[in-house]
Amino acid sequence: MGNDHNEGKKFLDSVLQFFDHAASYSRLNPGIIAQIRACNSVYKISFPIEVDGKVEVIEGIRVQHSHHKLPSKGGIRFSMQVDEDEVKALATLMTFKCAVVDVPFGGAKGGVKINPRTSTVKTLEKVTRRYAAELIKKNLIGPGMDVPAPDYGTGSREMAWIADTYQALKYGETNALGCVTGKPIGQGGIRGRAEATGLGVYFGIRELLEDTALLKGKGLEGTSMEGKRIIVQGLGNVGYHAALFCQQDGALITGIAEREGGIFDPNGIDVKDAFRHRSETGSILNYKNAKNFENSVELLEEECDILLPAALENQIHIGNAANIKAKIIAEGANGPITREAEQVLLQRGIIIIPDLYLNAGGVTVSYFEWLKNLSNVRFGRMGKRAEEANFRRLVNAIETSSGKSLSDHERSLLIHGSDEIDLVRSGLEDTMINAYHEIRNVMDQKGIPDMRTAAFLLAIEKIGVSYEALGIFP
Repeated sequence: MGNDHNEGKKFLDSVLQFFDHAASYSRLNPGIIAQIRACNSVYKISFPIEVDGKVEVIEGIRVQHSHHKLPSKGGIRFSMQVDEDEVKALATLMTFKCAVVDVPFGGAKGGVKINPRTSTVKTLEKVTRRYAAELIKKNLIGPGMDVPAPDYGTGSREMAWIADTYQALKYGETNALGCVTGKPIGQGGIRGRAEATGLGVYFGIRELLEDTALLKGKGLEGTSMEGKRIIVQGLGNVGYHAALFCQQDGALITGIAEREGGIFDPNGIDVKDAFRHRSETGSILNYKNAKNFENSVELLEEECDILLPAALENQIHIGNAANIKAKIIAEGANGPITREAEQVLLQRGIIIIPDLYLNAGGVTVSYFEWLKNLSNVRFGRMGKRAEEANFRRLVNAIETSSGKSLSDHERSLLIHGSDEIDLVRSGLEDTMINAYHEIRNVMDQKGIPDMRTAAFLLAIEKIGVSYEALGIFP
């Protein structure tokens, strides 16, 4: 574990250094700054489960970084690399991520030391339910307390198990489904959750590309996604959807890096087709017309307009920062750039769209799912038909007064009322646009040259207001 623990510690140190740098711009009481920085609670558990007739001890952890707003919120990762410092770092980031995009939650994170790829479904279910039960009996999760979500190594299946365990132990609680987000649609999930983080990444990049003041002199033509060359690291949920939405808007995905290697094609790679190729062959390598990279990290150093790391933390470090040729780095993953590497990249004029803003689409739509669970009604259920009736009357009036008839296709487009997916995507788009401009205002007002420091400062000031409003600080 030695090396892995070092990675977790490096990640936590990196997050806290970013925080300290941003906090130096704040006029908040130093005591409040210290409280905002500190991890509020860490809960560690060990429990035995039987696997193939043998008893194994499983380690789990849940960190609640901040209780300035309740519930706290954050994913659960299943990985053999889970360690306390890494989970603390991720919980800390969640606090600031929620604040940046105005999601009224504190930050939390959880982890279980298990390999989801080599464990049977039966073992994973046992472990998930037992971990959930341990947290529930200490009142550590619940719709008003702490609301987990999927993360690395977990998905909607695991969230359904947690929700079911919670409902069984808290029988009759009407808001029980709000104890966790990222659930399947049929079990209280929300449409649009699966692609939410990737879609948020797309909205964030799109907003930056329209920011002519920030992009001045960077050699990026035009203010749209059209023709921009993007290299993506990680074809998981975030990387896949981010690449897909960018591609649909005209970007060229020239490189895809995965753990087994990478592929590069300056003419562009079809994201869906590359994903299918990897599913069928078990490897991203040997994709048609693409050049293979045995070492996927080397692919990050190829020429491109936008580099999109969407894998794990500490991927761009002091050892390779000087070789990065991208004009923009869009952080789809949490903490892909170390503090030392960031200083090198900024000196070279590379724009970094930081994780605590850019990948907040997941927690934003998780918030919508939580609201849906508390209200116990699907978004759009009550308004969709009324909206369509209004549009239909309007279209009829226009046709009558103009004497022209619309085609069936034009009619259906114009009278479409908003259903859940429309409302979720609209809310996500609005959130990402507003947060981008708030960060840019902080940069302008405080003379801060980089987006990460501005985003952290924006979050610190918002959280500071919460503490000061409590009246417990001078």
